[in-house]
Formats: sequence, structure tokens, C-alpha cells
Amino acid sequence: MEITDPMPAVTGVLAVLAAALWWLRKKGAVRFRPRAHRAPRRLESIERLALSPHHALHLVRLDDRAVLVAQSPSGLALLERPDNAAPRAMAEHA
Repeated sequence: MEITDPMPAVTGVLAVLAAALWWLRKKGAVRFRPRAHRAPRRLESIERLALSPHHALHLVRLDDRAVLVAQSPSGLALLERPDNAAPRAMAEHA
């Protein structure tokens, strides 16, 4: 079996795919545009510490602030803002 035997079939399939793509682009169903630059994320999960199956601590960054949040079955609670507490903690160790 020579390699040129399946070539007409492959060429036909590629031609049908190209025609379908051209038709879809003409109808507006398919667009090829580069993605617009997204704005930087404002919210980022830094770390999660599981305390039990239903309790956890989450360290979250919002813009330039870090926030410690407790998760429990009753909901979420803001515990501490570590960036505000950092100078006091460093002063104690100095």
C-alpha cells in the first residue's frame, strides 16, 4: 500500500473542513480575534488550612490587603488582617 492512496481522502476531508470554517466565519458563528487583555485579578487565595472536615482558615489577598477568613458550617468570619498586624509582630521579635 502506497502512501499516495489515502491522499485524495485526506485532501477531501481538509477541503470540507476549510469550507465549513469559511461558511461559519461568514455567518458570524466563529471569530478569530486575539483575546483582550484582562484586568489583573483583585481577589487571590493565598493559602488554605483545613482544621476539620467542616472548618478551615483561608488567607486571601484583596487588592493589596491580606485577610484571614474562618470557614465553618455557620458561615464565614473575618478574623484578622495580617498586613495590619505585621508591624506589631515584627516589633515584638525585634
